[in-house]
Amino acid sequence: MKKFAFILVITFLGFTQLRAQSTQKELKHIVLFTFKSSSSATSIDSVVKAFNHLYGTVPQVKKMEWGLNMSPEHLDQGFTHCFALTFNSEKDLADYQQHPAHKAFQTILKPHMDKVFVVDYFVASGK
Repeated sequence: MKKFAFILVITFLGFTQLRAQSTQKELKHIVLFTFKSSSSATSIDSVVKAFNHLYGTVPQVKKMEWGLNMSPEHLDQGFTHCFALTFNSEKDLADYQQHPAHKAFQTILKPHMDKVFVVDYFVASGK
């Protein structure tokens, strides 16, 4: 009888831990840009560097990735730069958007941005 109770406790604790992990989700903030044809490559590089500087400056940004579009499908509608930021919560995303460093970045971006496309979502498993 003691063996059974011990196994039951371990199973219950494992289930509780698994359930707690499944409720912790990441919030992704995806930002795509097109730049004005009048903006030089140097200016665009400065925008990219300024955006990347937000990671490590704004504490709510948990992770940041970025890259240039290279899709052979040509469905990008002119969007060339993609940034993916990870947050723990909607509150963290809202705090990031109001952070002085983010506001300063927008000032750097504004003269060069043609269009922006933003998608926010909580990560869901494909399983």
